[in-house]
Formats: sequence, structure tokens, C-alpha cells
Amino acid sequence: MPDSEREAELLDAERTLQAAQRAGDVAALDQLLVDQLIAVGPDGRQYTKSEDLATHRDRTSVIEELVEERLDLLVVGATGVTFFLGRVAGVIDGEPFAARLRYTRTWVHDDPHGWRVLAAHISIV
Repeated sequence: MPDSEREAELLDAERTLQAAQRAGDVAALDQLLVDQLIAVGPDGRQYTKSEDLATHRDRTSVIEELVEERLDLLVVGATGVTFFLGRVAGVIDGEPFAARLRYTRTWVHDDPHGWRVLAAHISIV
């Protein structure tokens, strides 16, 4: 349960991001990710914002199921971290996948944009 207004806003941003992932909503994802985003996938590869958005736009990455089992968060000033644990299933590069994953996302907050993801790391649990 969030302890502060900023934590509540981060929790809302994380859940909005999850919904955008499930819906393949490229416009919403574009707003939630900083342009400098670096994400590390479960395969160890690094991805940029433009690469991530392209996979959703082209439908080469489709998340059909995203079920949150646990979500923890930490906020220090204008920096936040979310720790998601859950089941994710869908299609990546034409291949079906299903896994229990942990997403660790580093978020930054500014007044014009609110919370946005700066960095992410995804690992198979």
C-alpha cells in the first residue's frame, strides 16, 4: 500500500503501463517511456524505446496475458523503482511464450510528464 501521494502516483503509472502492454497501446507506451530508455530483456539483449515501440506497433510482440502476483515499489525524491512479479504469456517474434517474470523498472518523475520509465530489466523466475 502506498505511503505517500507520489507512491500512489507511481503505483497508478505502473498499472497504466501494464494495461498498455496488454492492449499493445503504442501511444500510451510512448508517453510512459523516456526517449533514452534502455531495457534488458530476459535474453540479455538491450532494447531502446524505439525498438520496444516497434515490436508493439508491428505486433511482433503481443502480450496476451499479464497477471500481477506481487508488486513492490520504492520512491526516493523524483526516482522510483517498481518490482513486478507475475505471469506473462503471448507471442514474441512469431513464437508463443509463457513465463513467470520479474520486471524491475526505474522511473523518473517530472511535473510536465509525471512518472516515466527510464530503465527496465526483465528476468525469468
